[in-house]
Amino acid sequence: MPLSGKLEKLGVKENEKCASGLLPYFFNIINHSQINHKMKLSNFYSVLSLVLILMLANSYILFGQQSVNIGKQSWIHGSDPCSQNTDPGLQVVQYDRTTFIIRQNKCVHYEAPFLYLLIGTDKALLMDTGAEAAESSFPLYETVNKILSNLRGVDGKALPLTVIHSHSHDDHYGGDHQFLNKPRVRIISPTKDSLINFFDLKHWPETEVSFDLGHRELIIIPIPGHDESSVAIYDSQTKWLLTGDTIYPGRLYVRNWESFQSSISRLYSFSKEHEVSYLMGNHIEMTTAHGVDYPTGTTYQPHEHALALEPTVLKELHHACEKMGDHLVHQIHRDFILVPK
Repeated sequence: MPLSGKLEKLGVKENEKCASGLLPYFFNIINHSQINHKMKLSNFYSVLSLVLILMLANSYILFGQQSVNIGKQSWIHGSDPCSQNTDPGLQVVQYDRTTFIIRQNKCVHYEAPFLYLLIGTDKALLMDTGAEAAESSFPLYETVNKILSNLRGVDGKALPLTVIHSHSHDDHYGGDHQFLNKPRVRIISPTKDSLINFFDLKHWPETEVSFDLGHRELIIIPIPGHDESSVAIYDSQTKWLLTGDTIYPGRLYVRNWESFQSSISRLYSFSKEHEVSYLMGNHIEMTTAHGVDYPTGTTYQPHEHALALEPTVLKELHHACEKMGDHLVHQIHRDFILVPK
């Protein structure tokens, strides 16, 4: 009899034929709750073999497989005029089985921020909730909930979700209201004090802390300068450094130059000690032409710069900050523009 048939005979349902569904069942076998004199030893080993095979397959999908070339990924980029836009309110790109990037439609809000959903075996984290928009045109919670419903924990339950923010500007927490009073959701307010308390960042901004999603470690790095509550996240699975509005292909608005310099210096030091595949920011404002940006408020960007930035961009920014010394000046680079605010 095929293994699937043996599983059905043993009471394993179709939707449980995956590693996460079989593990609890297998542990029940170990505890002798499912073993009786009618169950043959060969059936037991069949279940064990399938569990091990599926665990290896799941591990490959969970931690190894890439769905897209993120360096060349194209994004919905608005319309001119927006009245003719037919794109959905948000675009979801699945990088691997447990990593998702969501972009808000530029005709829903010109900022069109990028949001990051990172999923482990125990919990999930959503970085940012976008700019203010009606839920009907920007169904963020519905989208995230659907993703998480398809990726349940080992116990078969929906994974709890933590919502945090790259910083406190309103185009990054505008969708928070969609997550209010939802089951298994915790929203961390976009303030420095809330971040310090939740992540136990006792020596802000010098402290880095680990946040484990379950077989997926994140490192939370305070990076004030653009905003006093700015944070970066290093993802051990993708090797991405999520940098919010501090580093992205666009205008880097600096509100506190001294803090910004220190933050970039720390990020650069961090990148020399950790493998970084890409810097992943929250907007695209640059064009494909070197040093040329789209004007603020643009709702149609047909020739956008790539979202993912090479780690060498961080080195370039670090050296630019060092050379400027005590006084920030407006400075145009190929992939970004430094802007005093």
